[in-house]
Amino acid sequence: MYPSATPPREVKIGDAAAFAGTTPRAIRHYHQIGLLPEPERGGDGRRRYGYDDMIRLLWIRKMSEAGISLDDMRAAFDEARDVEDVLGRLEETLAAQEADIKRQRAAVQRLRVVGSPLGLLSPLVTDRLSHLPSGALRPSDLDALLVTERIFGPLGAAIQASVFITLAAHPGLRAEADRLDAADAALDDTVDPHDPQVEELAAQHCAHHKALEQAMAAAGLDEAEENLFEIYDADLTGDEEDTQMSAFEAVSKMPYGFSAARMRCMELTAQLLYGDLSAGS
Repeated sequence: MYPSATPPREVKIGDAAAFAGTTPRAIRHYHQIGLLPEPERGGDGRRRYGYDDMIRLLWIRKMSEAGISLDDMRAAFDEARDVEDVLGRLEETLAAQEADIKRQRAAVQRLRVVGSPLGLLSPLVTDRLSHLPSGALRPSDLDALLVTERIFGPLGAAIQASVFITLAAHPGLRAEADRLDAADAALDDTVDPHDPQVEELAAQHCAHHKALEQAMAAAGLDEAEENLFEIYDADLTGDEEDTQMSAFEAVSKMPYGFSAARMRCMELTAQLLYGDLSAGS
């Protein structure tokens, strides 16, 4: 005859966790949130779990495997919410997860095709720049696009991409841009904001910006930018506003650590550019 095992009336938390396929820590959490009633402790001060407790733990695991949240489990056990409501919420969650996975796979595919961090930016930006030869985009260019995309969205970064397309096609303009970047970096905290070199550098920035605009117009990039608006509007899903902060809020949260001299150079450059625009209108 085979020996027959006599099941215990109650078990300790470790045995309960092992049978239910969970952990003692998870069971203690279920107690804390009211998902599993906390049983009385035995003479040794330890909790003891009976048949009803084990049934509840097994159902919790099955619900967890189905993706049902702990809050919805608690409501279902308390019969505070109709099961159809719980399943409806679960369907919405799974649909959102599927959309996230689809976006992640698309990003990975773009990375493999592009072969650089450019593939992590939005498709609107990536598509405009993926044809550039290797090395045409500097790491600082990608950094600038990343920040612009966060502040002004994919459309703003895609429009900014015209600058880098132009720089890639005009070595002279690229060399001047690099020189100006180095001059900007030299405007550290030791430079007086009212030093004449600050005004001179602002004038050089203004001239370089105008040269870029002329080159972009000659290449027809202004027309390409107009087409971007149509492409962007067609790709809108309606969910963008949920994750996109306002430009003002984004600018107020992005630290740069520019010196007073560099800030004044930027302000003077803007005054020169916008002054010319208003004078010409």
